[in-house]
Amino acid sequence: MVIGRLAPTPSGGLHLGNARTFLIAWLSARAAGGRIVLRIDDLDRPRVKIGYTEQALADLRWLGLDWDGEPLYQSQRSAAYETALDKLRAAGAVYASTASRRELALAAQAPHANEPSSGDISSDRLPAWRFRVSKQPVDFDDAIHGACAITTDDFVVFRNDGIAAYQLATVVDDHFQGVTEVVRGDDLLSSTPRQILLARALGLPSPRYVHVPLVLDGQSERMAKRRDSTQLAALRAAGAPAAEIIGRLAGSCGWAQAGEHIRPAELLARFDLAKLPRHAVQLTGP
Repeated sequence: MVIGRLAPTPSGGLHLGNARTFLIAWLSARAAGGRIVLRIDDLDRPRVKIGYTEQALADLRWLGLDWDGEPLYQSQRSAAYETALDKLRAAGAVYASTASRRELALAAQAPHANEPSSGDISSDRLPAWRFRVSKQPVDFDDAIHGACAITTDDFVVFRNDGIAAYQLATVVDDHFQGVTEVVRGDDLLSSTPRQILLARALGLPSPRYVHVPLVLDGQSERMAKRRDSTQLAALRAAGAPAAEIIGRLAGSCGWAQAGEHIRPAELLARFDLAKLPRHAVQLTGP
């Protein structure tokens, strides 16, 4: 069974770009007779803003994007992440480092005998845990981008404030929720080799990946949560019908006609990933 997921981050209001990706994820799983699980990516506490979790849930319900079971909150999963870190430490797959990203980059560029290595740069900072990566490319197939081979550098899996990093938390939680398909923006394509390497080190399977092109706003810039005109809550407050918004999103994917009002369930028979544009699309507010 296909199990997809919706994973909003409550760092601001959801916008049309988020909604389009969630719609594609929802249709991809539901059209295959599968399930959709919901995860709230509220692990990065400094970025989480009060009220946006409830707003995200309301936005999804308004659009008609339902989910199966109860939401999973990453802020309540610290024990699972620490268990995964212990396993990585036991396998020698990670190392403690107080180096900043800049220091690591400099060490990689000029590895002389009298310079510190990336694992032992001394400072007053508490150490973070980094995953040790070979320089061989990671091969994987993406439903949009096809065969990919991407190299990556050592990366943080546990921050020096004791919080699991995005890469580790995502791998642990996708497995916990049984996720078999990940649909997300192609700005996260570079995260995929890191998550595949982590899954291998933890003895976990990797899901199927579908990295969809980004959505641009009226200024041809990447859509951001700080612009109110494309936020779902603002569109909802302005009286925009949810079926109109879904129609616009579906139209940008090649599954609806211009001006068509439609609900997600009515798109199941039309879902065809092959029709999805392979380039960024532009959407604007009302």
